[in-house]
Amino acid sequence: MANNEQTKGGWRTNKWIRAAIPALLLHMSIGTVYCWSIFSQEIADYIGFSKGATEWAFSFAIFFLGMSAAFLGNIVEKDIHKSSLIASICFALGMAGTGAFIYYGGLHKGSVLALVGIYVSYGFIMGIGLGTGYLSPVKTLMLWFQDRKGLATGLAVAGFGAAKAIASPIMQAMLEGLGEGGIYKMFLILACVYFVLMFIGHLLLAKPADWHEPQGKDAKPSIIEVIKAKPITNYIGIWVMFYINITCGLALISQEKMIVKCIGLAASVGIISTVSAIFNAGGRLGFSAWADTMKDRNTIYKMIFILSIAFTGLVILTGGIKNGNGNGLLVFLVLALIFVVNAGYGGGFSNVPTLLSDHYGMGSISAIHGITLSAWAFAGLTGNQMANWIVNHFGEFVEVDGYSVNPVGYQTVLYATIVLYIVALLLSLIFVRPTEKALAAKKAKAEAK
Repeated sequence: MANNEQTKGGWRTNKWIRAAIPALLLHMSIGTVYCWSIFSQEIADYIGFSKGATEWAFSFAIFFLGMSAAFLGNIVEKDIHKSSLIASICFALGMAGTGAFIYYGGLHKGSVLALVGIYVSYGFIMGIGLGTGYLSPVKTLMLWFQDRKGLATGLAVAGFGAAKAIASPIMQAMLEGLGEGGIYKMFLILACVYFVLMFIGHLLLAKPADWHEPQGKDAKPSIIEVIKAKPITNYIGIWVMFYINITCGLALISQEKMIVKCIGLAASVGIISTVSAIFNAGGRLGFSAWADTMKDRNTIYKMIFILSIAFTGLVILTGGIKNGNGNGLLVFLVLALIFVVNAGYGGGFSNVPTLLSDHYGMGSISAIHGITLSAWAFAGLTGNQMANWIVNHFGEFVEVDGYSVNPVGYQTVLYATIVLYIVALLLSLIFVRPTEKALAAKKAKAEAK
């Protein structure tokens, strides 16, 4: 009822204007961090370094996203206007700084200063903007959409996932249309564009007028006290299964383009990449909206892990990646695995805040969500690297349709991910306990019988 009344009070009390739209403006801006693969080679060539050396900028961005969310969660909790402004400034400043150091690197090929400047700008400064920008709208959305928390947070996080699909063709067109030095010009232009979008989001974002944050130490327990309200293994289970889901997702997604080339679909890499991005965004929205209808949101994680295990197992048993070139059924299985993992990867993100709110309440959700996003930070440093290490140490590179690929290496990555998915499923079954709501529903059902 409260939400219905709020929508009738003009734009200042409209949940779409005060929560959903600003959340999309923030998340669809910061989500462009995943466009890195579009221009990473261009950066490397322009500043005179290897692609491997520049790749660390993206890893640092994801690491500092998670760590800034963990350490700045309390700031988000206390003042979303301050945190969303920090996000707008840091993200835009990081993009502009990246463009400036690319420009410098173009003038001084092989300059270590240029490379380190990109690490600091894209990795550290932009990373702070990513973490605070990711967290800022989440609690606000759950407060405005209390009956459909999963749908609301899924909508915003889907924006983060869809950002790549929307921004990639725009960035590609800018790189081709801006001529010499297009790579640094693109960053400087987009820094201005995204600052405007995020600043508008910052101005619009507001919590419901009837929500008042608890004041004082006694009114609001520390995060450790909140976590200890349940057995500590409950939170550990949530953190580790979230970490595993991201690690496995990144391991497969980082090799996605080469796997697609390996099975003979090199000409369709762009289309498949767009479709997988749609599955990623769809999983964020679909799984979280579906979870709203369930008594226990942890059921969604069980489903994600079971589906991932099933499709990974099928591709392992059939040798889909090794034997897929020219075999329609195996190609279908490999593509299905890519799409399922992308959907589960996205769904894992969108369900974390609502799962945490069900277990630990809304009082400190921004802070506890921020700490949990540290799992993303460490997964960002381990997922890609694990897959790269396996591909470089197992099998051998062969030529398929003019591309150098390692079918055995990509296939071997699946052995690592299926083991991790099984561990995550066991954690969700054993450590993550049902909420009081789920237990009450189960008891009522038993009594009805």
